[in-house]
Amino acid sequence: MMDLTVIWAFIIAFAVFAYVVMDGFDLGIGVLFPTFAVGPERDRAMNSIAPVWDGNETWLVLGGGGLFAAFPLAYAVILPATYPLIIAMLLGLVFRGVAFEYRWRDPGHRRAWDFAFSAGSLVAALAQGMTLGALLQGIRVTGRAYAGSWWDWLTPYTLLVGLGTVAGYALLGAAWLVWKLDGAGQAHARRLARGAALATLALLGLVSLYNVALRPEYAERWLTAPTLWYALPVPVVTALAGLALLRALGRDTHAQPFFLALALFALGMAGIGVTIWPNVVPPSLTIWQAAAPHRSQVFMLVGVALTLPLILAYTAWSYWVFRGKVGGDGYH
Repeated sequence: MMDLTVIWAFIIAFAVFAYVVMDGFDLGIGVLFPTFAVGPERDRAMNSIAPVWDGNETWLVLGGGGLFAAFPLAYAVILPATYPLIIAMLLGLVFRGVAFEYRWRDPGHRRAWDFAFSAGSLVAALAQGMTLGALLQGIRVTGRAYAGSWWDWLTPYTLLVGLGTVAGYALLGAAWLVWKLDGAGQAHARRLARGAALATLALLGLVSLYNVALRPEYAERWLTAPTLWYALPVPVVTALAGLALLRALGRDTHAQPFFLALALFALGMAGIGVTIWPNVVPPSLTIWQAAAPHRSQVFMLVGVALTLPLILAYTAWSYWVFRGKVGGDGYH
């Protein structure tokens, strides 16, 4: 029987992945927003995500709340280590959300709201990537508390991971627009997706190489047997998925680039798992050390077993209802 702590680790990982891919493409559209022509082109890009963007935040709540409930010690260490990034991310999401609605209600200041939407998306995406980088580079823990400084999160490595996340989100956003738009808007999105795909693959490669040099235990997992043989399929399949994505973007495809971009993110998540497992706070705090008591995990698992299928069903239904290409009228 699988350890309940391991089950919770997979639940949190799934929630984080669901947030990254679902909120990632609308953050990516925000990052790319200044490249679209003012007027119908920007409106159609916004309308492609208007029916679903706010529901995507559900996964952020589930991931953050689940971490607090299932791994309270990890929550108590990670947040103090990344407070500036978390605050920046939340402010970016607030500006993005407010601008999303007000650009339609206040057309006289639409240029300002468009800037808030784009800047908020960029700040949120960069902060999320740098938070991941801060976790991967290692967090100093003494006893059961964070032992680092206010600025430990700011390093060249975290900036590199942040830029990689921004590029990846831009790829998701552009690939989503390739799927949802047609005509000149789709052609523009396809060009953006090609550039974002090349940037994402290059930065993914640089981060992977940096990881091997970052900590000796990371190098051991990726470069020495027997873990090498379990880890080797991840970069190989990632390279194949990247080539397939570039090929799909060179043809008249619609949905295929988006799903291949999702595959790249799934493989990236698998790579992170290989790199840090079984730690939840590298280099020293494992999932078992950070876990809540067994009874608490059982109690919460019952709630998740009831609510998670409902969230998945509602999410699938909402995407089904608003399927197809975006027309001129749009959601608003």
